[in-house]
Amino acid sequence: MSTYERPIVMLDFETTGLSPEMGDRITEVAALRIVGGEVRERYVSLVNCGVRIPSFITQLTGITQDMVDAAPPSQKVVAELLDFIGTDMLSAHNASFDEKFLKAEGWRIGRPTAHCGLVCSLKLARRLYPGLPSYKLGNLSSRLGIAFRGTAHRAEADAEVAAEVLLHAARHLGSTHGLRRVAPDLLVSLNKLAAAKVPVFLDKYASLAREQAAAG
Repeated sequence: MSTYERPIVMLDFETTGLSPEMGDRITEVAALRIVGGEVRERYVSLVNCGVRIPSFITQLTGITQDMVDAAPPSQKVVAELLDFIGTDMLSAHNASFDEKFLKAEGWRIGRPTAHCGLVCSLKLARRLYPGLPSYKLGNLSSRLGIAFRGTAHRAEADAEVAAEVLLHAARHLGSTHGLRRVAPDLLVSLNKLAAAKVPVFLDKYASLAREQAAAG
């Protein structure tokens, strides 16, 4: 079974809205550290963000005002989250959304982010599994045979499924290109490529990897 060479932290936030620039805040976080071929560590918490939770967010996520009011304050959660992520590679489904909230919340407490790179599992899926009708997390996971273990639109359940998508990607790269150990940097490179260029890129990458393995 193909595994990852270095740890990757899968992140998912629930939030009060779409834009930290407009004052939206995080209400729940889940960060799962993938080591090798499995999730080894996790950090999960509701967040007292100090703002009102819109009713449509409660309807979508099930997260109520009482739940966040009783949660640890955002400065504590964000500090612990940044400590948990450290300098590992970061991933999320639609990663630019989660990273912008992570940076905004870090800025609020004077803590810059330190992750060494960013992998978007949504972009990755589009490149590795072309032609699917939808790459939304629920639809994608269903296509890949990955079941939700909790409630969709809750941070830990979504992060669990997204982590399974990333692990599926490693196995896919193993079965299609013979990569037994997948470098997280490869996923970053795939994110940046046009989908049409991915097959040729992977063929060359795998060929070089086999040459290096034979020489070593």
